[in-house]
Amino acid sequence: MPHLTFRGLDIAYDHRVLEPRPWTEAQSSWAAELLPQAPEGPVLELCAGAGHIGLGAVKDSHRELVMVDVNPAAEEFSMANASTNGLSSQIAFRRGRMEEVLQPGEHFPLIVADPPWVRSTETSRFPEDPVLAIDGGGDGLDLARTCVDLMDQHLAEGGAGLLQLGNLAQAETIAAYAAEQTGGRLTVVETREFERGVLVRLSR
Repeated sequence: MPHLTFRGLDIAYDHRVLEPRPWTEAQSSWAAELLPQAPEGPVLELCAGAGHIGLGAVKDSHRELVMVDVNPAAEEFSMANASTNGLSSQIAFRRGRMEEVLQPGEHFPLIVADPPWVRSTETSRFPEDPVLAIDGGGDGLDLARTCVDLMDQHLAEGGAGLLQLGNLAQAETIAAYAAEQTGGRLTVVETREFERGVLVRLSR
């Protein structure tokens, strides 16, 4: 079974989940930087996969982490990776569709999300990746929009959302969607571009 080091953590994965990309350490690091100033409460990770991004975000804190993914293999690896790295006591996993496993009134000071962002017609370009982990629908942003909707519903006042996307054009589309759908309650306040993707920070 493959392993890699991610922000000092030993992370295992296999073909059933997306192989952790080294550049996504930037999302974990950004989240960790935001945590000391964030309101109280647990961190929420949407589309958790192997769990590396969320675990990397909370590893140096006492924050609890609620991980969400529909894939049974994601639950298996997230919990195993938490255990391997001594983080099991901070972790809870909810398996299911992300819009169905969160309860009304639940709020999180920080929400990190790595949704699929490849167009359905282009997934064949990435045969090494599981389709479930990369298929983002017609324009690649179906699940990214769901993440924005859930951030609007579940992000604590003064909190931050960190969303991973594929490119700046997608970031602009999501910024416009967030502004329109939330009536300005949730806005993209910063975008960071990397060689393999883009991160946007949303706040309310």
